[in-house]
Amino acid sequence: MAIEQPFNYAYSDLELDAREGEWVESFFRDNQTPIADPAAWLSEDALPPNVLLTSVDKVVNWSRRYSMWPVTFGLACCAIEMMTMAASRFDLARFGMEIFRASPRQADLMIIAGTLTWKMAPWLRRIYDQMPDPKWVLAMGSCGVTGGLFKDSYSVVPGFNKVVPVDVYVQGCPPRPEALLQAILDIHAKVDKMSPTRKAVQP
Repeated sequence: MAIEQPFNYAYSDLELDAREGEWVESFFRDNQTPIADPAAWLSEDALPPNVLLTSVDKVVNWSRRYSMWPVTFGLACCAIEMMTMAASRFDLARFGMEIFRASPRQADLMIIAGTLTWKMAPWLRRIYDQMPDPKWVLAMGSCGVTGGLFKDSYSVVPGFNKVVPVDVYVQGCPPRPEALLQAILDIHAKVDKMSPTRKAVQP
């Protein structure tokens, strides 16, 4: 019966310890000088080009515009186009809006996509009331604007503005994702006109 020989390592433990010790010692010697304070660049000559003057309203509106979270509210066929807009081809994430919230208390934009029935209308209003201010509503599709093909039906709401105040309408059956993106840009334009420090909203 053959006796297995121990594995021959390239370096012994002592050699490895010596190499690591030399590396640590050299690193220790070369790094004794403290690194300069990062705030040292704030000299009087360098400061003016690095200062941006703006208003609080501009900063707040900018942050609202690029962190607008839609609430999930797809009712019918228009919701397919809304989901397409959130996918990689149209890339809603460019506007910081890729997070569709399941809770209305974490959302500030309601994209109502599809046909709204009177049986569903109280729940739509309830979700809208649960959203914190400021909030915006986007009516997507012909059913949201006028009731569409079903406007004469006993069970369909002839326009979302019968239930909630609508900021922007998107016509189409269904509208293309580009139209929905343009409507979102229109809402961004409305946000830019707001005055968060003053409660009055400019028209």
